[in-house]
Amino acid sequence: MADIAEPSSSADATLTPKQRMAERMRRLRELHTRRNEAQKLNHQEVVEEDRRQNQPKNWERRQEWAELKLEEAEQRDAAQKEGKDYDRQRNMDVSAEDALKWDRRKRKHYNPDPGFSNFEASDRQYDRLVKNIKPDMEQYEAKRQAMGDAFYAGAGSIVHGHHKDTKEAVDRLADDVERQIEKREKFSRRRVHDDEADIDYINERNMKFNKKLERFYGQYTQEIKQNLERGTAV
Repeated sequence: MADIAEPSSSADATLTPKQRMAERMRRLRELHTRRNEAQKLNHQEVVEEDRRQNQPKNWERRQEWAELKLEEAEQRDAAQKEGKDYDRQRNMDVSAEDALKWDRRKRKHYNPDPGFSNFEASDRQYDRLVKNIKPDMEQYEAKRQAMGDAFYAGAGSIVHGHHKDTKEAVDRLADDVERQIEKREKFSRRRVHDDEADIDYINERNMKFNKKLERFYGQYTQEIKQNLERGTAV
């Protein structure tokens, strides 16, 4: 507001009282206008900062990733119309460093335990699955009476044709297998290093300690960290 022109004393002396009052009112209106503009800009910044704080932690990175995927889809369609192999053309333009980053990103989602690992783990899984079984005793007794001696099959018993799985039992088995697959996909034996994450540690032990601090106190120190990044910390 210091750049508002103030009349000199010589020019002010030549003005009439009415003109001096009009000039002061003009300057006052300019000051009010600038104050309103400053308040409006400040309010916009506060709203924008509040919006950023309420967004997920990796929102900007997710937005960039979505834009890259959309751009890649458009380039793939354009290459397909021209009759070109998009993957081969893209690999020719990718540097070794970028290719290594992409490979590390893919390994993040790699499942290190797709199936059998050892007998102890299989035994624990079997016990857990058995505990989840809820038998229908009435249906059990009805089948035992209907099948007779074939219910407890021996070496020479013929059980073919005596038993048929119900649709409910098949659906229950399919749902259980899908749940196991979904749980297995979420399993991660060890966190893969993220090259894009901020480095705020000096060794692995310090990294684990900082992650623990962030988990318990991150929500309370978020504003301080943002002020330090912007350089507005008091």
